[in-house]
Amino acid sequence: MDKDINITVKVWRQKGPKEKGHFETYELKNISQGSSFLEMLDILNEQLINEGKVPVVFDHDCREGICGMCSLYINGHPHGPDEDITTCQLHMRKFNDGDTITVEPWRSAGFPVIRDLMVDRTAFDKIIQAGGYVSVNTGGVPDANSIPIPRHDAEAAMDAAACIGCGACVAACKNGSAMLFVAAKVSQFALLPQGKVEAARRAKRMVAKMDELGFGNCTNTGACEVECPKNISITNIARLNREFLKAKFKD
Repeated sequence: MDKDINITVKVWRQKGPKEKGHFETYELKNISQGSSFLEMLDILNEQLINEGKVPVVFDHDCREGICGMCSLYINGHPHGPDEDITTCQLHMRKFNDGDTITVEPWRSAGFPVIRDLMVDRTAFDKIIQAGGYVSVNTGGVPDANSIPIPRHDAEAAMDAAACIGCGACVAACKNGSAMLFVAAKVSQFALLPQGKVEAARRAKRMVAKMDELGFGNCTNTGACEVECPKNISITNIARLNREFLKAKFKD
């Protein structure tokens, strides 16, 4: 049964991308363990507003684990101490009475801080714009069964497409690498016939854009896979490397 707990929250406060940030500590009392983590932050902000203080800025939208915007680094884990969830799906029952909870933004050169806990994740949009789509003229809509696709390939493509672009992989990586994200977006097309026409151009452009935007290199530690809320496999990184090398050989 859920109960009320008293907690201490250490929150990263930063006025802008060029400002120096710092932690501020807040005491919260009688927080229901049935509350979500974001609801707890809402309560904190209401308390701050009532005290005449500036509320904490954090990103959120759907609060259903779909949009990937709730990008918080909680007690040393992207999206918090629970597995296979986004921050908005994290509940306070994961914490105990008297706990101190440390909340930080994603930390990566590719994700500059906008304010407090909100980071600029438009770098992912730019990587998608570089090649994460199918643009060839396919004519009319074909019959669903006219292009046979092996079940294994279809399921692998759907698993890769489950990536919501939240950035947890980047936050978990010691190098701030976006390889798992890029690999997932390349894989979802590389496995299907519709994506093979532009496969070489896609792999080269997306990797080049990733490097240009300041993301680090992959060292295959697997931290990205462990922290991914959608269980995207690092086998996709191997597929991305194959697609990239094939594109280079064609050149």
